[in-house]
Amino acid sequence: MTYAAVLTHVQADAGAKARMDCALDIAKRFKAAVIGVGAEMIPPLAFDGGYYSLEADWATAMRQGIDDRLNLARAAFADAAKAQGTEAIWESGLQLPAPAVAAASRAADLIVASRTVDRHSDPYRDAGAGELALTSGRPVLAVPSHGRPLIGKQVLVAWKDTREARRALADAMPFLEAAEMVHVVAVCAELDAEQAKIQVDDVAAALVRRGAKAQGKVVADAHADGMEILRQAALVDADLIVCGAYGHTRFGEWVFGGVTRDLLSQDDRYVLLSH
Repeated sequence: MTYAAVLTHVQADAGAKARMDCALDIAKRFKAAVIGVGAEMIPPLAFDGGYYSLEADWATAMRQGIDDRLNLARAAFADAAKAQGTEAIWESGLQLPAPAVAAASRAADLIVASRTVDRHSDPYRDAGAGELALTSGRPVLAVPSHGRPLIGKQVLVAWKDTREARRALADAMPFLEAAEMVHVVAVCAELDAEQAKIQVDDVAAALVRRGAKAQGKVVADAHADGMEILRQAALVDADLIVCGAYGHTRFGEWVFGGVTRDLLSQDDRYVLLSH
């Protein structure tokens, strides 16, 4: 299996370079097209002061700033794609970034996004990996800010016998088939360890039938959380973790499950999330 098109939100900010470089690297690796989405929205005024001409001037200045940033983003994206000979497609507009990226993902197989936990981001400028994983219907690769490339020789699949985990397994297949070893790890209570061992062995066997190298492991932990998954990834030097994404919206804010939140909060390893 392979990815035919990789999509990412492109910004002119220096902090967004790691995300764009990652998208371009994956596109090159899988001989895929790369889709860049430039999107930003004017935030609403905090108050109506009655000075409509001043407010109009403010809106005009904000729009000009957005246009300037999108032009810079487009130029940086075009130059980077041209330098490595990757087919590049550009979309942009005055839109909220997360909905814009989610809509554009209909033409893509994988979204590359910042790992930012959404409550710390600006919804008028940023598109966080968590929200995109839950709304786009596409796998989302959350990129750490350190800028080190994704190697993917050792990959950890955080297994839980759910629809989301099965979806993540299928969505990550191009990475799993290319890995030197896939570690299928279930973290669970001691009482569930025997059943979990059957499950991870089943998953590992399915991967082997696809030509991947895989092995299953169960970690009995009374307090199963993302921190244990990260410890297991460190033990095998896996720079990519594959996991189902769990969460919902409450009072207009995305609330994530504990494992999803832990994996999005760390800034060391790549995480591929599917919902």
